[in-house]
Amino acid sequence: MEYVKKIALAAILSCILLLVGGCQNSSQDNNVTKVTLWHGINPPENRDVFNKLVAQFNQTHPNLEVEALYIGQPDAQLPKIFAATVSGEPPNMLWFVPQLTGKLADLGALLPLENWLNNSAIKQEIDPAMFESMTLNGHIYSIPFATNNAAIFYRPSLFQAAGIRDVPKTWEELKLVANKLTQDTNNDGRIDQYGMFLSLGKGEWTVFAWLPFIYSAGGELIDGNKPNIVNPGVIKGLQLGADLVKDQVTILSAPERGYELDNFLSGKAAMQVTGPWTLGQLSQMDIDYGVFPIPIKEKPAAVVGGENLFVFKSNLAQEKACQEFLTYVLSEQFQTTWALETGYLPINLKSQQSAAYQQYVQENPVLEVFLKQMQWARSRPIITQYTRLSENLGRAIESVLLEKQTPEAALKKSQERLDLIPFK
Repeated sequence: MEYVKKIALAAILSCILLLVGGCQNSSQDNNVTKVTLWHGINPPENRDVFNKLVAQFNQTHPNLEVEALYIGQPDAQLPKIFAATVSGEPPNMLWFVPQLTGKLADLGALLPLENWLNNSAIKQEIDPAMFESMTLNGHIYSIPFATNNAAIFYRPSLFQAAGIRDVPKTWEELKLVANKLTQDTNNDGRIDQYGMFLSLGKGEWTVFAWLPFIYSAGGELIDGNKPNIVNPGVIKGLQLGADLVKDQVTILSAPERGYELDNFLSGKAAMQVTGPWTLGQLSQMDIDYGVFPIPIKEKPAAVVGGENLFVFKSNLAQEKACQEFLTYVLSEQFQTTWALETGYLPINLKSQQSAAYQQYVQENPVLEVFLKQMQWARSRPIITQYTRLSENLGRAIESVLLEKQTPEAALKKSQERLDLIPFK
């Protein structure tokens, strides 16, 4: 029956492969081993940095060639990824959040990496905090590309104009500040400036943006290896969003577009949850900005972000080529360049302590917020059905922000769906 399901899914979605073709075919040409990598790196400035680094790898490895293909934002990638996987035509490597590990491992598509990594000197240079995201059921299925966490970016000039001297440290202070920042600046009876920009949608980005608030309120997503999202902390996290919307002090993102900065850059929203990956873009803009930690309800909280690289099973030559590229990505050279030009936090210990990166932190003191939050940052669950957990939590968040349901009612409805899914 499982085999039939895979074939049916492949038939339904196979047309998607026409859009992103050229995966593992013709792995060798003129003694050059070619491999493909699918990714959704954004903003475009960061994508340019990555393409430059890939080009450097190809130049220094004349017998290898990595083709990096941008295939859209992460949530839009999922149908393409699953269609390619079940039809036996995945890319050689995939850039994606590690929470996809369980689903891909369940399909038997991933190449376990522990034998390679345990025999590689590069393992000693990986920040120990990253290994949780790499491992499932005793196997290493991915390696970290880079890491980050989210905090709240704000516009100091707008704070000053509203008479706000201190950034909010608690949820109550956040509500008060958002209220002061929400203004009809031209007296035409319509709000021109909102206190905060909130992520709307049921995708992974929305879940990532809201989880720090859930964790700060003591919420948990898993109980005994199974989802349990109806608990006081999760309810409180969603109630914060409901309160901000009810008070009309927020502007909601377009569905699944909560990472976009347009409203923040224009000054239409004075605060936004985002991360250090935006520093490369912000450094090119003529605007003021600052960063403060996620305000606290019960305890400080942050969520480990960033994407990992997966390797799909193929042939020996391609698998070895992928492992060579993974070594490059984990290296001090790659990690330092990526961190300096994008704002991501390096996962290589030598890179973190390098003179170049330490100088960069001095020049960009907002990074101190993200580095400090890594002390208490938590990973999202690595479970086989994480995508279903995330989707249903996202549905609840979306319903609450659109004022369709109360937090408790929305979470109970999502939990009912989750209870029908086998988790392991």
